[in-house]
Amino acid sequence: MDSTKQIQMEAIGYVRRKSKEEDVKDRRLISEIVIRNDLAAALDGLEDFSHLYAIFYMHQVAKEEKTELRVHPRGRADLPLLGVFATRTAFRPNPIGLTLVELLKRKDNVLVVRGLDALDGTPVLDLKPADTRDMVANPRVPKWLRLLEEESRVRRLSKH
Repeated sequence: MDSTKQIQMEAIGYVRRKSKEEDVKDRRLISEIVIRNDLAAALDGLEDFSHLYAIFYMHQVAKEEKTELRVHPRGRADLPLLGVFATRTAFRPNPIGLTLVELLKRKDNVLVVRGLDALDGTPVLDLKPADTRDMVANPRVPKWLRLLEEESRVRRLSKH
């Protein structure tokens, strides 16, 4: 296969949020995934799953940001400089997002989900139900990620 081959996709829907100002990193927030009407039947049975993967195109990433090959995770200079594929940064050659979300309910062609870290209007490329094969017990992660997770845990606890 030619590695420079162009690929074209059509969005199957888009993300709808209550407000454009919402902090998409707040995984407690609820948003909607609106699927094209002509694809509504493709959602049949999805409501039997508690979680699904939303695959989306981060359409607001600027072209010059897609050329970065190495970044500091979360833009923090105190963390190591890493290749973009070793991070969850949006600044990557193909800014495709993948998020595991909780499916709260389906209303016709609209999925109400919790935990989607995508902006209002973000094009959705695909949905995949999460199942037991997707679960990993005790995944290996680097020290810098454990540090970030601990900082996040402390912040959550201090808010309560």
